[in-house]
Amino acid sequence: MSEERFGEFVLVRRHGQVAELVLDRPKAMNAVSTGMARSIGSACAALAADKDARVVVLTSTHERAFCVGADLKERNSFTDADMVRQRPLTRGAYTGVLELPMPTIAAVHGFALGGGFELALSCDLIVADPTAVVGLPEVSVGVIPGGGGTQLLPRRVGAARAAELIFSARRVEAAEAHELGLVDQLVEEGRDRDEALALAERIAGNSPVGLRAAKRALRLGHGLDLRTGLEVEDAAWRAVAFSGDRAEGVAAFNEKRKPQWPGE
Repeated sequence: MSEERFGEFVLVRRHGQVAELVLDRPKAMNAVSTGMARSIGSACAALAADKDARVVVLTSTHERAFCVGADLKERNSFTDADMVRQRPLTRGAYTGVLELPMPTIAAVHGFALGGGFELALSCDLIVADPTAVVGLPEVSVGVIPGGGGTQLLPRRVGAARAAELIFSARRVEAAEAHELGLVDQLVEEGRDRDEALALAERIAGNSPVGLRAAKRALRLGHGLDLRTGLEVEDAAWRAVAFSGDRAEGVAAFNEKRKPQWPGE
């Protein structure tokens, strides 16, 4: 396993074809400061360009929190001009995770609130343990979810459920979060990271060309009418149908062996 640090608070661990994007600001429960946002964005840019990374898992080093959202202590000293200057950096952190071209999994335990939950929502799948507490409490401090929450949450749970959660600013504990679809898998306490990495390893055994194309079709097709969505799917199919991965996948199936994906 190798590690690469991005600034003071973010690191990327390599587990073969799985990359672990680690939030590492334990003294602040991973509150997203300006510097941390810049680092998340930089790490995501590096991962997006890495053809060897087939799956990304977003994790936390804090025992009791995934991420508690924006650094409100830092924000308390901000002028309006400071807020304007910070916005592109914070937005870049969330969109950096959201726009990663490979499948992404968040491993959540403890608090995942506000921007912390938005980082998880930006992933394709969320694995959580029973200590997880999620929510978008921004209206309780005079703002709105600004890291994608107003758009990502209704895509998960529907418009009315998202409205109730955002307007009430309430925190949702793990069991209810799983029942409502706010998280996808509920695992044993303390196992969120291990189970997310294991899931990522299983996913990474599949064609990297196929995985990225499937993600692209899923993302681009969501919300479109069926006819248009099927055109999106067809374009993604054409992108993989003549690839080296497709040829290798068919050959490996017929030869009853494990594929050796060329990744192109």
